[in-house]
Order: sequence, then structure tokens, then C-alpha cells
Amino acid sequence: MSGSQTTLAITAHPGDFVWRAGGALALAVSRGERALVACLSFGEQGESASQWLAGKTLDEVKAVRRAEGEAAAAALGAEIRFFDAGDYPLEETPQLLSSLVDLYRELQPTVVLTHAPFDPYNTDHGPAGDIARKARILAQAAGVPNSDRSLPTKDGVLAAPPVFCFEPHQSEVSLFKPDVLLDISPVWDKKVAAMNAMGAQGHLVDYYTDLGKRRGSQAKRNSGLNLGLPSNTFGEAYMRVYPQVTDRLD
Repeated sequence: MSGSQTTLAITAHPGDFVWRAGGALALAVSRGERALVACLSFGEQGESASQWLAGKTLDEVKAVRRAEGEAAAAALGAEIRFFDAGDYPLEETPQLLSSLVDLYRELQPTVVLTHAPFDPYNTDHGPAGDIARKARILAQAAGVPNSDRSLPTKDGVLAAPPVFCFEPHQSEVSLFKPDVLLDISPVWDKKVAAMNAMGAQGHLVDYYTDLGKRRGSQAKRNSGLNLGLPSNTFGEAYMRVYPQVTDRLD
């Protein structure tokens, strides 16, 4: 691993990290860094229609979605943990918040990826992002206990990692205005492999392939002449939650 660099993606459902942040996770791994997905639910009720129509039980649907998430994470080189907090609706609970506080303090992530605040097409995405951002703030407070009621050590208190919101499915009506375009061309094949692992939502592969091309084209348009992006550039779009701190404008 490269130092202690860790990218943490907190998502509502298994597919979310694949479609929206798979490139960022694979890029982190390609640099020798750690990448971990915290999947708050299996998407068993709201994002598994094909499995229900096939007559599967709840436990069977969860097992399918777990297997898909694990396969997709492996394709990206990332780790994954499931919290089984339920979906449709995904709701904030003290236990879920405390578990995420523990995770933040354990990992000490240097980058956090999660959902944008508003998504009118999905009842879970906005709350998942809110929970992720709230737990990040709580994990920074020395007086907020861990789940075992112990207080964090000085090294256990979370620093202030930057938070990037990944793109909703319908960005045009989700108040999503990208201010970061990430070139994921070097790992596009890994993202494709991860997308193809999501059998329960296989109908989305073409959509997100097209989106990757469009965001890549926009990245080229905004990069100037000297960045040297490849002719077939693929990209992902993000919004920063907090200001960038820098000593140089470039």
C-alpha cells in the first residue's frame, strides 16, 4: 500500500459504487492505495426487481446481491463490507451511525466518496449520503464514544478527509453540478468488469458506458492542451462538499 492512503466509498446499495465510483476506486488501487466500500444495504427490496420476479425469497435476494457486490469489488481491487441496514427505505439509526463512526476511526480515510444530497428517483441515496457525512463529523469529535462506549484515543479521532459526491443516475434533475472530472481511462476495463458483475442490474451497463464516454469527452474539453488525455477518454463526475485547500491555483 502507498503510505496510509485510503479511499472509503459509502453507498446505499451494491450497484452504487460500481456505476458511480468504480473508476475512482480502481485508480486508488492502481496507485497502491487501499479502497474500501461500506455498503449500507443489499438493495434487496428496491433494486433487485429481476430477482423478485424470478421468485426468490428475501434471503436469496440478499445472497445474490452480496455475491454481486463482492465480485464487483474484487474486479476493482477493493474491499467491501455490508451493514445490512435495510433499504426502501434506508433509515438512519443510532446503531448504523455508531458503526460508521467506528469504521471512519478504524480506516482514517484520506478520501470519502458518497451520494449527493438530492436524488428524486431513489428514496435511499440522499439519506445514505447524509448518514455518511453525519458519521464523518461525529467521528471527528473526541467526546463521541465508539460503539463499545469507549472514547477514542488521540490517534483514533478522525481527521477531516475531503468528501466527494458521485453522480446520481439522473444528474439533470438532481441538482448535481460537477466540479471535478476524473480521468478513469487507465482503469476503464476494471470498471467494465465490475459493471458486468452486477447481473441483477445488468440493464444499466449500456447507460453507464455512455455516461463514462460523455464525462471523458467533457474532461478532455476542460483539460487544456497539455494534459495529454487519450483520444478515448472515460471519466466520472464528482462534486466537492468542502473547499479544496491548496497553496497553488492550477
